[in-house]
Amino acid sequence: MPRFAANLTMLFNEVPFLDRFALAAKAGFQAVEFLFPYAYAAEEIRQRLDTHGLALVLHNLPPGDWDAGERGIACHPNRVDEFRAGVATGIHYAKGLGVGQLNCLAGRAPAGVSGEVLHQTLVANLQFAARAFKEAGLRLLVEPINTFDIPGFYVSRTAHALSLLDAVNADNVFLQYDIYHAQRMEGELAATITQHLRRIGHIQLADNPGRHEPGTGEINYPFLFAHLDRLGYSGWIGCEYKPATTTTAGLAWATAFMQR
Repeated sequence: MPRFAANLTMLFNEVPFLDRFALAAKAGFQAVEFLFPYAYAAEEIRQRLDTHGLALVLHNLPPGDWDAGERGIACHPNRVDEFRAGVATGIHYAKGLGVGQLNCLAGRAPAGVSGEVLHQTLVANLQFAARAFKEAGLRLLVEPINTFDIPGFYVSRTAHALSLLDAVNADNVFLQYDIYHAQRMEGELAATITQHLRRIGHIQLADNPGRHEPGTGEINYPFLFAHLDRLGYSGWIGCEYKPATTTTAGLAWATAFMQR
């Protein structure tokens, strides 16, 4: 059966971040993920992971100025030095936290930059990160994100992300497949997962509309979970959704699958 990781950026957010690890473990999760660790010392987070017996399965590279609305800088030609410094920071945290893979947010396409330059910049940055990650024993992920939630995001479809992976041509770079984002942009969830499973390094979920927990929208999650089992997917599925009410009240769907 699927293995679920609690996304602590979005779940249990009624309490301070460092207190969410205990709640995730109490709810039955064996793993967690989150957007960014950089506001805390790695030692603080590692202590929570170890205390509660949790694995960390994912976090992102530094995204630029998140609070100002930036959602990654990897495609920005005037931010290459900043991106490369962020790769070093990400690796430092990954080593301290024991996580094996990090996601690279491509970012919104900056105004006035040609598609060719955006592509060249992103590929070169991903190649740089892939080499550094290889030396550190890490996997690099690339995630398409829907342009309804983040207008102008440069990589929004599976095919585009896979074409980037082809251009990067590194054996430690994989697709991060977010079911919610894929449903909003293209649908064909089961067929896409089947076709590209070997290139998928991590899966995330939320239902649509609303980006709430499974069972609140149109996506047939029991079918998709069974489908992933039949395909032999052995990775984690990150629960990156906004609880419709409270996190605990909305966990019945996960409890049912975790107990099977």
